Amino acid sequence: MKSSRAASRRRTTDIVVTSAGVLHPAATTVAELDHVLREGEPMLRATPLPGTDLVVPAARLDGFDPRSWARIHCDDEGSRSRLRRVAGRATLPVRTACCVALAACTAARLTGAESRDTAVVIAGNNLALGHQSRSAAAYAADPSAIRAGHVLDCFDTDALGAVGEVTGCRGEGWPIGGSSAAGALALIHAARMVATGQAPRCLVVAPVNDLSPVEISAFVKAGAMARVTARGDATAGCRPFDESHDGFAAAHIAAAVLIEPGSEAYRRGIRPLGRILGSGTGTDGRRGTQPETDGQVRAMRAALTDSGLAPSDIDYVNAHGTGSVIGDDSEAAALSAVFGTTEGTSEGTAEATSEGTAERTAEGAAGEGPWVNSTKAVLGHGLGAAGLVEAIATLLQLNGGYCHANPRLTKPVRPDLRFVTDTITRTPLRTALSNSFAFSGISASLVLGRAVEEDSP
Repeated sequence: MKSSRAASRRRTTDIVVTSAGVLHPAATTVAELDHVLREGEPMLRATPLPGTDLVVPAARLDGFDPRSWARIHCDDEGSRSRLRRVAGRATLPVRTACCVALAACTAARLTGAESRDTAVVIAGNNLALGHQSRSAAAYAADPSAIRAGHVLDCFDTDALGAVGEVTGCRGEGWPIGGSSAAGALALIHAARMVATGQAPRCLVVAPVNDLSPVEISAFVKAGAMARVTARGDATAGCRPFDESHDGFAAAHIAAAVLIEPGSEAYRRGIRPLGRILGSGTGTDGRRGTQPETDGQVRAMRAALTDSGLAPSDIDYVNAHGTGSVIGDDSEAAALSAVFGTTEGTSEGTAEATSEGTAERTAEGAAGEGPWVNSTKAVLGHGLGAAGLVEAIATLLQLNGGYCHANPRLTKPVRPDLRFVTDTITRTPLRTALSNSFAFSGISASLVLGRAVEEDSP
């Protein structure tokens, strides 16, 4: 029996994730995301980089049309009309932000008055670099080709205004950067606003990060981004925590969540996706791409302290785990320092499910540390959206009692961590820690808990 549990400690304000919206080439709803995670197969494709000889593993939403999305996912004609008008000609980040925001607000069943009081936090910065690159090329060819609307397209604040107009949310508005940690930082900021009463509820939205060939080429040259192997197997291109890892795979991902006090969600008859139990964040105080294990350890321990939980109370860790050599090694060392795991990983018991999938059960496996996987191994790296979609993925696993596969993980970088490998692990889960780290030494960790019926008033 573990020493303490999240249910044994109630914050003055119990902050819950009421609803969510997601967009990925393989998943346009939360239910579809749950299915993709349970399948555990990499959702990546070989993608040639225009103007170069590079082919990279990626998951892209090129040509995404909010009108087509609305016909499938939006029943309200007024909302569909606003979405067409506001986002029809916007950049890809803004189009995706509006759709996931609308999905989260619809699922939360907010009234008009509740929407007007809702604060909005946009996660990410430098969102439309691909659009900027294409605009610069068009201007070089013909300066008259640039339309006046570019004055909106070139700023990240466009997502904030567009989301507010589509959803009716008119509370405080915050664009929050932070590169690959932006999604987690935005969620932390929103939770603090709600916990302190500065906002009755908050909509957190992470748009797609649209990279240009310039950034992708730089990532590859820096050794941070994987390229497709000679075999042309894009799914092998992202292998977090495996000794053969050689970089991350970029993905177009957008996500949104609505957070509020638990009493409000239950008042509207909604069972939340989960609870935000604590958070920790900090910086290393230096410039550069080199991660610092000590900073990651501090963030994780701060999150545990904030939640009132001990390391032994954490059942599962959704690692930042990008697949980069330096990043994975640093995080693995930090996880080992925080959770004090012992040599050897648990192989569990192989079982055959009704679908014929081999699974491992963790019954009776207490004392071996939390299970560890990386959602980027399945979805790819959503950059600014990564922390938010991974928080949603963490809650789906807590509610479903499973840890998704970490495909292609055959030779872990550390034997003392309890990695999920290429099979789904079935296990009772209640609490989890989700990590997000970024360049310039930004570290952010969230402690999340499963929403259970006895938590309701």
